[in-house]
Amino acid sequence: MSVSPRFKEELRNRIVLSELIGRRVRLTRAGREFKGCCPFHKEKTPSFYVNDDKQFYHCFGCGAHGDAIEFLMANQNLSFIEAVEQLAAQAGMAVPKSSPEDVRKAKEEKDLYSLLEEAGRFFVDSFATPAGDAALSYLRERGLSAEMIDAFRLGYAPADRQALRRFLSQRGYTDAQMRGAGLLRQADRGGEPYAFFRDRIMFPVTDRRGRIVAFGGRILPAHLRPAERGDFKPPKYINSPDTALFHKGRMLYNESHARQAAGDGHSLIVVEGYLDVIACAEAGFSGALAPLGTALTEEQIARLWRMIPAFPKSPVLCFDGDGAGRRAAARACERILPLLLPDQSVRIAFLPQGEDPDTLIRTRGREAFRDVLDAALPMADFLWMSHTSGRALTTPEARAGLEKTLEEEIARIADRSVQAHYRRLFKDRVFQAFSPARFQPRRSPGAQRQSGAVALRKPEKAPDVTAHHVLLATLLNHPALFDSVEEICAGMLMPNKRLDSLRQLVLHLLGSEPDLDRAALRHHLCERGYEAELALLAGEGVYTHAGFARPQADFEKARDGFFAFVKGLEGQESAREYKAGWHAVRNDLTAENEERALAWHHLHREGEEEASKTF
Repeated sequence: MSVSPRFKEELRNRIVLSELIGRRVRLTRAGREFKGCCPFHKEKTPSFYVNDDKQFYHCFGCGAHGDAIEFLMANQNLSFIEAVEQLAAQAGMAVPKSSPEDVRKAKEEKDLYSLLEEAGRFFVDSFATPAGDAALSYLRERGLSAEMIDAFRLGYAPADRQALRRFLSQRGYTDAQMRGAGLLRQADRGGEPYAFFRDRIMFPVTDRRGRIVAFGGRILPAHLRPAERGDFKPPKYINSPDTALFHKGRMLYNESHARQAAGDGHSLIVVEGYLDVIACAEAGFSGALAPLGTALTEEQIARLWRMIPAFPKSPVLCFDGDGAGRRAAARACERILPLLLPDQSVRIAFLPQGEDPDTLIRTRGREAFRDVLDAALPMADFLWMSHTSGRALTTPEARAGLEKTLEEEIARIADRSVQAHYRRLFKDRVFQAFSPARFQPRRSPGAQRQSGAVALRKPEKAPDVTAHHVLLATLLNHPALFDSVEEICAGMLMPNKRLDSLRQLVLHLLGSEPDLDRAALRHHLCERGYEAELALLAGEGVYTHAGFARPQADFEKARDGFFAFVKGLEGQESAREYKAGWHAVRNDLTAENEERALAWHHLHREGEEEASKTF
């Protein structure tokens, strides 16, 4: 029994070699590879290397070399078919029976790869034509360097309907092969077949080994193409149809380069389109990829995780910052939830409204895109935000509804361990959201107070979210407080990067433009993509604890409430330290512990009255 090359290739693609070998050999990361002591001979110094990108292992000590199939054959003394069957079972594949038909298909696929390579060269060479030169100039105007144009093998498909057909026919390829490659379309009513891609900038789509399997084509801007007839408007992008080599729901654009970048330790970043990927690569984000005209599928998500060689595996998914982008993010999370595993998730990033990675990088620079990535939300945070932002959760029924919704989301997670941790996290967050606010200033009796600043920190057990929300919401709704509360807000440590980024931006804007009112401040923040965070801070879950934070509260009430809130929270910390001090005295009666307890006793008495007023 023989196995087709196509099946072996697919089998290797589904198996992460380092994970397979790592079950039997202790491997450690060494750059883009893994190393360990060779299982085929005795050694003390590791000389056995595993390369996931190239899908082989090699021992520099004894010369052992091979792929996943050969490793199982050598390590477990299996026959070729036994090794294939074992790997196929792990990958969830059925081993097909070999036949003359398999041999014929393998030959056809080999010819298709060659044909597509020829087509790719034809499109690149077409830049030398007058129309192609105009397309190339357009790409340069968009900021693409010659290096990126070459690296991504961009090209131009001539407007001539027969140009590509003539070129490939001269090299011995048939119309049937061109149709099989997705490059030729059959005319209606028995006319001549014609090129699928015409007068478009061409983006080759490659497999993990860098072989062209399909193309995407972008229409030229209006000033570089003939006027359309009537009301017809050609689509901006078209992609090759599915073929024997290409399935748009399985593959990703720039997969071969991104896989190598992941091996070098770069983050994988999923963006929307071809030019977004290239703009990211130009700016140094070499792990950028894009789906091929479809929403991200379960198979593409699994493919992303397989590209990342080490745990934790958490690629960033970028979405537009508008409502449509957030709905798309929610749909993506619906598909991802059942697939979550320990140390295997995604992060969700939102672009400023009206921007994509290409325009953002071109107009604001790479650091603006870096800020977007740094503010990416873990999956759990995004789910929490999605189900709480803008919702009035002031009644028992509303809170019960939130708990029911969250439980329905959690139940979709297949892995029991991940499911349990999500359940525990959301239970804690619901408890915190509807409990009296708590606050822990970072101070001790002997510490010098720094200009009245109060630093917030996370407690040891659960993130202390509500207090931060109240104080930041008060400043957002009452910017005139800035001069009075700047030092307090500057010392706050927010519970996640996104909120901390918002806090820093608010302080920067109010420091730069002291006359900003609430509406103007919100406008600036919305322009930078913080609509969701603003909605969260304007929710009843915040105002329930602090009516003074509401926008309709007058200035004096907001100011007095802000400082009373801080004072009360400091009093709570004093009470905690007071109890801890006397507990230490009871357990270890030393002069140092007694002095500590007495100091906190005086502070506790001073803050006790304010604390009781606040709550």
